Amino acid sequence: MNLYLRLLLLTLRVRLAAARPGRRPSLWDEARTPFRVAPTDLDPLRHVNNGKYLSMLDLGRYDLLARSGFWQEASRRGWYAVVAAQTITYKRSLTLGQRFTLLTKVLGVDERAVYMEQTFVRQGAVVARAVVQARFLRREGGPVTPDELVAAAGGAPRDLSLPGWVHEWADAVRISSGGSVR
Repeated sequence: MNLYLRLLLLTLRVRLAAARPGRRPSLWDEARTPFRVAPTDLDPLRHVNNGKYLSMLDLGRYDLLARSGFWQEASRRGWYAVVAAQTITYKRSLTLGQRFTLLTKVLGVDERAVYMEQTFVRQGAVVARAVVQARFLRREGGPVTPDELVAAAGGAPRDLSLPGWVHEWADAVRISSGGSVR
């Protein structure tokens, strides 16, 4: 329930921002999504549960895509995003009532997917960092190529090549098309 409330509040914030005159952020900009730790985020040890971080990552990606207008463009084209893989590293705990910001940016693309880096920051210190591999699919079936995504976003203002370690990670976690159990 907490996630739905946050999604509603975030959607209202995005719509209010879109109604204000001024420059709309680009898909290639960094989104800064503010949060406060709620009681429903906590596990029995009274810090944010690891699964809650993953839910908040969804909201950070939504914030970037919606504020940049790409969410609407993808929907118009009949595209939707799915998470194919993700990795997250935790450095510090978040506890009840603490304010923090989730920074979300497109890291780059390869021939199959888009990669985003998302960093939880509290008072200037990194709390956790994730890399998410996302694929866009067509409602009528089949994948959307990264080239189509970049074109729909109006091109890319920078090189979208991925760091070598991201390529290695993506290759290491890929499940073969056979998907058999070893």
